[in-house]
Amino acid sequence: MIYFDNSATTSIAPEVVEAMLPYLTVEYGNPSSKYYTLARNAQRAVDESRERVAALIGAKPEEIIFTCGATESNNMIIKGVADYRKYYERRGNHLITSNIEHHAVLNACRYLNGEIYSNHDATFSLGGRGAVVDRGYEVTFLEADPLGRVLPEALDGAIRPETTLVTLMWANNEIGTINDIPALCGAAHRHGVPFHTDATQVSGKLPVDVRQAPVDYMSLSAHKFHGPKGVGAAYIRSDEYGLPPMTAFLHGGGQESGIRAGTLPVHNIVGFGKAAELALARQAEQTKRLKQIDTAARALFADTDMFELLGDPDAHIPGLLSVIVRKDVFDNERFIKKVSGRCAISSGSACTAGEPSHVLQAIGRSDETSRVLRISLSDTSSIEDVKYLVEQLKNL
Repeated sequence: MIYFDNSATTSIAPEVVEAMLPYLTVEYGNPSSKYYTLARNAQRAVDESRERVAALIGAKPEEIIFTCGATESNNMIIKGVADYRKYYERRGNHLITSNIEHHAVLNACRYLNGEIYSNHDATFSLGGRGAVVDRGYEVTFLEADPLGRVLPEALDGAIRPETTLVTLMWANNEIGTINDIPALCGAAHRHGVPFHTDATQVSGKLPVDVRQAPVDYMSLSAHKFHGPKGVGAAYIRSDEYGLPPMTAFLHGGGQESGIRAGTLPVHNIVGFGKAAELALARQAEQTKRLKQIDTAARALFADTDMFELLGDPDAHIPGLLSVIVRKDVFDNERFIKKVSGRCAISSGSACTAGEPSHVLQAIGRSDETSRVLRISLSDTSSIEDVKYLVEQLKNL
């Protein structure tokens, strides 16, 4: 199987599996328990993993809150910060995001905006008519430009006195465009507004350092860089008093500084920590390799008028290619099914499979939805594999 879907998930590294196994068998203690060896071993493993994840992004260990993944991190931060700043600090009720965010951010903001109550259906009244619920918040959805960028001047012009949070993705999961996070963060901070970014697609793949890009909150997932599924983290920047207060998303026990209740999945956290350690150790080599294969792959697709590459040609995730196939007979879903015995490939985000791409709509390419393939490579991908895919497309 040739794997072209690394933006959906990555293979788990053998070293990660090896690190996790003891905590699935003999080291089964609950880190919230006290005194006995199994509990102490579990707590020590969690502490070490927290240090490794923090090191990956240049953070302090106490600034890392473990979650079940970036979707939970996004929801926890957006809803928790919005609620606390509105009801406890009386700061305001306005949030800013963009129209190309991952649905974990987009739908969290749409929920606060009163537009939805679930992930499938718009809010509705008992009479069956569509309705907007007043949850006390207002969200501005900034428009991305045709390359998929959110421009700092657009953000600057949208901030109001009552703005309490800006949430904008580090890089787009469908077309790969990387936002200028330091500039966007600077625009928010000039107005005294905290900044959150969903860094799921870049953390563990490209250098991410919160000392260089001073975001206040960040979300990441282990399975995007050869860790296990079901675990992620929320980064929360501390100040001289510790972590800034926010409303808990899950209420229950006092785990994770009282912010995220629930028994910690030690085996997954250990796997996350090991994946972070490996990613940091191999970062320079991996980034170089990804850029090399990205350049070679883009040259193959640029060699004929049959293909068009979407996104920013300069500022993009290396190895993520969003390609329009210009053939009259081409339908992406049919092609993906046709080659599924040999290639794993997608048309876009795994979280919105079967739905029209809101990202393509946002950048003015909604008429191309059935012609787009997302090819996401890893540092172990081969250019020969890309050549095979190109030939398959040319021979349709």
